Amino acid sequence: MLDIQTQLFEGQDIRLAPIDHDAHPAIESGWTHDAVFMHLMWMTPVRPLSPALVKKEYESIEKKIETDRNLYYFAICARADDRLVGKAILRSLDLTNGQGWIRLGIGGEGDRRRGLGSQALRLLLHFAFAELNLYRVSALVPEYNEAAIHLLRKFGFLEEVRGRQAVERDGRRWDLLTFGLLRPEWESQVRG
Repeated sequence: MLDIQTQLFEGQDIRLAPIDHDAHPAIESGWTHDAVFMHLMWMTPVRPLSPALVKKEYESIEKKIETDRNLYYFAICARADDRLVGKAILRSLDLTNGQGWIRLGIGGEGDRRRGLGSQALRLLLHFAFAELNLYRVSALVPEYNEAAIHLLRKFGFLEEVRGRQAVERDGRRWDLLTFGLLRPEWESQVRG
């Protein structure tokens, strides 16, 4: 059986936290100037945002959380100094069928490839399956995001759908991959 004592929002080096409207906009604004991060995190056209625009985006997100009730948005913060290092999103929840979609990203280049994404995904999956009682979690990833694909496979996600040449980046067409993880697959990993 699953351990009820498991911390929902705290990992070894990170924690999932609410948005801090004072500290986070300036940090995330910096990420929007990083084309690499933006292309890995989003498939829509990107543009640099001012801290004021990021703050407005946060307000919009929180309003959607309150009204739609099918979105969980977490800031990923370093435990050592409470600094914003990324974001983790659980969205498009279908509680009737126990389904949801995830997206996460580590913003600063110096914070990537340090295991923070793995810790965040572990916490997000625990929240999705153990707290929200979802049965399946899905993720959409362009095939050029090799780090995300590796991370999802590491956690047992299986590629389920391949949308051929569905994304254009830098003058090239890329496949769009849909990955899925079922509750029994997650449970066997947690136990194992």
